[in-house]
Amino acid sequence: MTGSRRRRLPLVLALLAVVGALAGPGGRPGAAALDPAALGDEGGTPLLRDVLGSTGRGYVQASNALANAKARQAKLAAELVRVETRIAELRPQIELVARNAYQTGRIGPVLALLHAGSADEFLERARGLETVARRDNDTLRRLGQARDRAARAKLALDAEVVEERKQLTIMLRQKQAAERALALVGGASTGGFVVASSPVARSAPRNGDGSWPPQSCNRPDPTTPGCVSPRTLHAFNEARRAGFTRFTSCYRSGGPYEHPKGRACDFSAQAGGFGGNAKGPDRTYGNNLAAFFVRNADRLGVLYVIWYRQIWLPTTGWKSYGGAHGDASSDHTNHVHLSLL
Repeated sequence: MTGSRRRRLPLVLALLAVVGALAGPGGRPGAAALDPAALGDEGGTPLLRDVLGSTGRGYVQASNALANAKARQAKLAAELVRVETRIAELRPQIELVARNAYQTGRIGPVLALLHAGSADEFLERARGLETVARRDNDTLRRLGQARDRAARAKLALDAEVVEERKQLTIMLRQKQAAERALALVGGASTGGFVVASSPVARSAPRNGDGSWPPQSCNRPDPTTPGCVSPRTLHAFNEARRAGFTRFTSCYRSGGPYEHPKGRACDFSAQAGGFGGNAKGPDRTYGNNLAAFFVRNADRLGVLYVIWYRQIWLPTTGWKSYGGAHGDASSDHTNHVHLSLL
């Protein structure tokens, strides 16, 4: 075993422990097993990138489920208010029904009919009593229905609260796993690249429930002879629309992660392509592009962004992130890397 491999062994073992904790008892991460000694071309180890990718996807899925649970809670709470308002409106009528029943007693209607002076009066009183009974029964029926709706709304609301807590727990677990994995390689929190005035991108299509649909590499890549997913093509076009028009490369055959799946692009910070460390206006261009992707992460379906020795994930925000080889491409000091769900 070489010296470099011996030095990486503790890191690999620690990352395996993080993966095991994330997967849970009897579980395992969804990505295929990789040689832990191999280094990824986008920084870090393949195992680290696997952890970050799986936690990011899990976090986004749980976040979407949480948003849906909150939306359903809001609808149920509004329905409960409407039902309770209706019950309050019916209460005076119910009190009148109860008071009349108490005053007349169960024999009251019979006595009213027996004291009729004629057949016509008998029929008139019978019709009156039938109307009163129908009105009282309708009032009682409406009250019963309102109470049933209120009970169902309360049960459903309680279920959504449980669902909310479940998704919050999942999000916390994904966040902690990502933070532990990054901490093992010195991934400290940073100020990152966040600009409130970054352009707003148009949203990529989602499922009816707001989740991101799985997509294959089935669109022509505008940057290579390869292919990209529809979501990647959308993000590329939105970056172009926002003014980020410098050299970009998306599809790359071979290797793990998103490039060969058509779900990643490298955006050069320099006008002439991938060079050395970006400086001056070129670095500002990269800063602005990274901030654009982060601001629009929820609209574009961003999994992570890497730029200038830092990585942004939905689980952790911006963290320091060293490259595998210490060069401009590995450290991402000459290009912004974008991976999509």
